[in-house]
Amino acid sequence: MNKSKGMGQLVMTRGLSDTIADNTEFAKEITKAFARYQCQDWGDMCAEDKESNDLALAKGDARIVAAYNTSCDKVYIITEWDRSVTTILFASEY
Repeated sequence: MNKSKGMGQLVMTRGLSDTIADNTEFAKEITKAFARYQCQDWGDMCAEDKESNDLALAKGDARIVAAYNTSCDKVYIITEWDRSVTTILFASEY
């Protein structure tokens, strides 16, 4: 992730937070997914979306959206275009 802009405040939905609290394996999956995200591994996205993320990261003018399949559900990690906030949520909450 672009160190000069960062990812802003890190937040997650209540549903994701509750699942993490109840499921230690899922919590580990989220930790791993977030580490991948920080290394610009956009997870389970098509090649075109990964390229869009790379461009958004380079230019700093668009949202970055990554998806990771987990044992509970697909999870999205989204950093807003202005890098003010990064949200982790279930795909069903998107």
